Amino acid sequence: PEDTSTNLYFEVTDAGPGIADDELDTLFEAFTQTASGRQSHEGTGLGLPISRQFVRLMGGEMEIRSQLGEGTTFQFHIRARCSDKIAIVSEAPDRPIRHLAPDQPQYRILAVDDVRESRLLLSNLLEAIGFAVREAANGQEAVELWEQWEPHLILMDMRMPVMDGYAATRQIKSHLKGQATVVVALTASAFEENRSIVLSAGCDDFVRKPFREDVLLEKIGQHLGVRYVYEEPAGEEAAAAADPAPDSDTIESLLLQMPEEWIEQLKAEALKGSDDRIFQLIADIPDDRRPLAQLLEEWTTDFRFDRIIEFIEQRHHE
Repeated sequence: PEDTSTNLYFEVTDAGPGIADDELDTLFEAFTQTASGRQSHEGTGLGLPISRQFVRLMGGEMEIRSQLGEGTTFQFHIRARCSDKIAIVSEAPDRPIRHLAPDQPQYRILAVDDVRESRLLLSNLLEAIGFAVREAANGQEAVELWEQWEPHLILMDMRMPVMDGYAATRQIKSHLKGQATVVVALTASAFEENRSIVLSAGCDDFVRKPFREDVLLEKIGQHLGVRYVYEEPAGEEAAAAADPAPDSDTIESLLLQMPEEWIEQLKAEALKGSDDRIFQLIADIPDDRRPLAQLLEEWTTDFRFDRIIEFIEQRHHE
């Protein structure tokens, strides 16, 4: 039979501090970090050992070239089999979640992430569903808020400055009260091995970033016993048929009916990424211009400030 395999070459180069020659021999040992890694107070010393093991499982070997003060290059070859068919499976949920079902406790969720945009995304999503949400920018803040506010569940980013998610989770779970708090790790790692590392720190579960809303909400429901109200597809289809989406010309005319000062303020807030202020501006749109409000709400919820700016510049200045 025809050989359909091919040789793939990967090379990743950074411009970081580099690695000293005497550290190269121990670089792939588990829980070992270089001097620069220890100074940054980030990481676990497991990334490279796991990466090398994956490369070896695929028949390759990882090589390193490094020079202090200039950076490091990682490279490897693997054999891969070509395919002439690609199966695409849609993972879109059949019934999107709309909000919490009535007659339930007020569930408190703590969103912990050092990236402000990530915290806003979590807060907007969860508050829209009906959860009470507070935010923390690092593990130390998370522990303090946990002690004061006693959340039912914590969404914990694992890589943060000051105190990372591993240390914060271990500190919380060391208390009797912490045993009753569900901690779901948010991790950008694509490696299944990361699951055991996260769970060994005391986390109850984990979700990979970037996460899908339905996956995150179902995890929360699973651990807290939350009941949701789901969107009915038939109702949505009927509503869409009865009220078709307006075309771009209609939306444009609705934008131009808004006061000049309002349009400029909307653009200024979009440039700053201020979603709270944009929602306040959207609330000023009259009911007879609801399609404009709906479009802006959709873009703001998805943090697509670029779409708002582009829409204003194209439509407003033509």
